[in-house]
Amino acid sequence: MHKLEKYSSYKDSGVEWLGEIPSEWEVKSLKYILSFTTGGTPSSHISGYYDGNEPWVTIADIDGKYINKTHFVSKNGAKNTNMILSPKGSLLYSFKLSVGQVAFTSSDVYTNEAIISIYPHKNLNLNFWYYSLPIFVIKNANTNIYGAFLLNQDLIKNSTLLFPPLQEQQNIASFLDTKTEQLDIAIKQKEQLIELLKERKQIVINDAVTKGIDKTVTMKDSGVEWIGKIPEHWKVEKVKYIFNLIIDPAPNNNNFELLSIYTDIGVKPRKELVEKGNKASTTDGYWQVKKGDFIVNKLLAWMGAIGLSEYDGVTSPAYDILRAINPIEGVYFHELFRMKVFSLEMKKHSRGIMDMRLRLYFDKFGDIRVPLPSVEEQKGIVKYIKINSDKIDNAIDLQQKQIDKLKEYKTSLIDNVVTGKVRVA
Repeated sequence: MHKLEKYSSYKDSGVEWLGEIPSEWEVKSLKYILSFTTGGTPSSHISGYYDGNEPWVTIADIDGKYINKTHFVSKNGAKNTNMILSPKGSLLYSFKLSVGQVAFTSSDVYTNEAIISIYPHKNLNLNFWYYSLPIFVIKNANTNIYGAFLLNQDLIKNSTLLFPPLQEQQNIASFLDTKTEQLDIAIKQKEQLIELLKERKQIVINDAVTKGIDKTVTMKDSGVEWIGKIPEHWKVEKVKYIFNLIIDPAPNNNNFELLSIYTDIGVKPRKELVEKGNKASTTDGYWQVKKGDFIVNKLLAWMGAIGLSEYDGVTSPAYDILRAINPIEGVYFHELFRMKVFSLEMKKHSRGIMDMRLRLYFDKFGDIRVPLPSVEEQKGIVKYIKINSDKIDNAIDLQQKQIDKLKEYKTSLIDNVVTGKVRVA
């Protein structure tokens, strides 16, 4: 990376966390440097306040360096909320919830009460403050018992800022524009590579569970559209002839492990993911689950909420429990059931008038036809998937570590430049 130099001389800033700063820079409160106003939010109880075409920015709209989308309010909604129009080129800063998000306006806009609008000024380079504000204002924030940042207008007004000469502001902003763009491009390329690797992993899994791993074997038409061709010696069978629906209520006052099914990670003990759901006060009457059973969320099965349990325990009676009739390699069916193409097949067999009300009952799920290799071949496929998935996962992990390092460098670079620790040419 580009090596940066120190300034020729420094002085004590008088601020403990800042330490020494370049001699020509000043320490000032925000209220003496930047002019800003806050927005407002029209009442949702008054009809018509949101039936207009006045652009109105919320925190959700601050995504990227420039505002590309807005919500809308009516003129009366803006007027009766005493909102002031922020001129094009204003710098928006969120100080509630998603603290520290910044973006420039591409047109005249109103904002909600969680955003301050900093106005353009001929003696300021707002692009410098785009990089500087998220660092400095946060240092002046309080935190609550949960560690979240809390800001109000007084804290913002009295925030300690570093004020370089205008030319220095321009130099820093120009330098950071170039460097951060380069870093963002590198990060995006690695993120795209990760997506390609994930797609490759899914292809490996899909091909293995529906086509097998012996590329020399003779293929035949499965007779099932979503499956296509399968090895000649494989069978095709309905789910209901491979699995039974199990209804086994847990005894009262049990202390069994509470299990749940998640679309992204499969079956996990609820205690490992407490933040993702409310803990049941009792598991009396819940369905018992044995290691090797499958848990099916009838409401979300077609979105991937189906999976093999590696635990004994109990789960909600809202779920179905499937147990193999004959010996199988459970991981093979876990991979099969969580394929996207199989999810579409489950959706076709689900009942309901809209997507979020679809339910997959076993009488329909059981009629879905699936490929059925021998148990030994199921085990071979699982082993093949594990070996190749591990290779791909390692490649993904390497790219993610490089992304993390690039992001860390970007944060450090911005911090060092806007606080005067290093000088840009």
